[in-house]
Amino acid sequence: MKLHTIRPAKGATHKEKRLGRGEASGKGGTSTKGNKGGQSRAGYQRKMAHEGGQMPIQRRLPKRGFKNINRIEYNVFNLGQIDHLIEKYEIKEFSPENLYINGLISQTALVKVLGNGELKSKIAFKVNAISAKAKAAIEEAGGTIEILK
Repeated sequence: MKLHTIRPAKGATHKEKRLGRGEASGKGGTSTKGNKGGQSRAGYQRKMAHEGGQMPIQRRLPKRGFKNINRIEYNVFNLGQIDHLIEKYEIKEFSPENLYINGLISQTALVKVLGNGELKSKIAFKVNAISAKAKAAIEEAGGTIEILK
């Protein structure tokens, strides 16, 4: 066997159909693309939300509201919930690290404490934000507060 004599098996290869090379080729004229119009032209791409001339859904539906890009999203805990969590998970310090370890928040989540409910236990808090009512209730119960940046 010699490398220069190697050929594909008989019937394995086919001649490429040459479009738009005259009427005699059988694929001339419109090159199998129908008649005139954008879709028959080279480089045609349908617009993403095109619905065949019908008013697209993103134009049929009204616009409502907006999304504030400066919004800070907190995971909120009320004082009533905190007492329950301290008992359930035996938390010594209420901090994002302890909450993450117990699977209550994600690792990058910010924590805010609100003053709804009562706090019975004396505990240290390390949180990102706290309401004035919650701060007063924690200090009254003998707890400490540290605001994280």
